[in-house]
Amino acid sequence: MSQLRVEGVTVRYGELVALRGLELELAPGRLVAVTGPSGAGKSTLLWALAGALQPTEGRVRHGGTVLSGREQAARLGIAIVPQGNGLASSLTAVENVLVPLLSTGLRPADARRRTDEALARVGLEESGNHLIEELSGGQQQRVALARALACRADVLLADEPTSDLDAANRERVMAALRVEAAHGAVVVMATHDFEEAEQADGELRLDAGLATWHREPAHDRAR
Repeated sequence: MSQLRVEGVTVRYGELVALRGLELELAPGRLVAVTGPSGAGKSTLLWALAGALQPTEGRVRHGGTVLSGREQAARLGIAIVPQGNGLASSLTAVENVLVPLLSTGLRPADARRRTDEALARVGLEESGNHLIEELSGGQQQRVALARALACRADVLLADEPTSDLDAANRERVMAALRVEAAHGAVVVMATHDFEEAEQADGELRLDAGLATWHREPAHDRAR
């Protein structure tokens, strides 16, 4: 597993500066919460880390490779759970998790096993055959997380993954993210919930595109 490095990243939208000269090292084996007010740049940071948004200045590097686009980042093992879930509404929960795995060339039996395991981890083992449009917003959110978990990514990025969930399912999702970090992944979660941020190994606060560590993760625990 490799570090994710943010090297002098600035992102501008016209005259709006969303991120300003960020320098970060995100180590494998850590769960980092990104907090801050609405418009602080949390989602922009996650999309840049995912390779889906090219910085105006600077670069994001995974190991020795500079990210150049979302497809390349996905091949490098970087998964993102977007706030809008990004699921195909005409497919079932199982199909939304299974199809991306099959597209990587994984054997069908292995892909189905990973799919079932991932849905069970988010508490949706009984809902796999439901169409996405038949599920609640919170259930859809958990399917999106299951899709990322099934990929066994080196880097897992989650944008407000618990925002529509009740207390029990929030804890279920947090537990799943902590397990991914324990297995050696770089895990970064954007959240408005400061109690959830306290459960992370470190907390990075964004405000007006500037980042400061409120709690920096201990690198000696990284895997």
